[in-house]
Amino acid sequence: MREEFTAGEKRSRAVFLTALSMVFTLMVWLINVKPVGPRESSVGLAFLNEPVFKALGVSAKWYGLSEVLGYLALALAGMMGVIGLIQLIHRRKLLKVDPEILSLGILYGVTLILYILFDKIAINYRPLVVDGLLEPSYPSSHTMLSLVVFGSGLWMLKRYFYPGKLQRVLMICAGALLVLTVLARLLSGYHWLTDIIGGILMATMLLAWFDVVLFQLKTWRREQKRV
Repeated sequence: MREEFTAGEKRSRAVFLTALSMVFTLMVWLINVKPVGPRESSVGLAFLNEPVFKALGVSAKWYGLSEVLGYLALALAGMMGVIGLIQLIHRRKLLKVDPEILSLGILYGVTLILYILFDKIAINYRPLVVDGLLEPSYPSSHTMLSLVVFGSGLWMLKRYFYPGKLQRVLMICAGALLVLTVLARLLSGYHWLTDIIGGILMATMLLAWFDVVLFQLKTWRREQKRV
């Protein structure tokens, strides 16, 4: 059994997830759009979103938990930024910072760009009115951001922690936080089901491209050792 995919297979997976994210976004934007949201706001794939929202309802407790988990994701991202900053101070050149850390910074930057972009482009609005306003809700940026941070954290744990009990425990914790964040955001009722799915798809797309970059870095290191 092979231990890992080839570079071509990883790129193909990333391209597939990119296309899937785009197709799903178009489906939410164009298919079965009905005024089932607050103040008769239009929602795509209404045949799916409306019954799921009515079945799950709204939960302040799950919303509060999702907010706490979001702060944990930001704290983890900040910790990785501090590691990069320490390396920059000690090594005195940006290009001498570990390429994995630089790649992680680019990943965070692209995620932030998507966050801002979809905040300006309203594919649909939240199923709740927040502070008297309708807010764009597709994709769930909270879900996307948290999955990107916790998901990339799994790669970073493999890179910067020796294999052993501590690494396994930390990876289990990161994986559990990843799953719990998605669940909490869905059960909070602050998003439609398709918002959560969209956030998951975009996060997995970004992580797939990040995996491609890390694989290339790993291959480059192997070649350098052979020289």
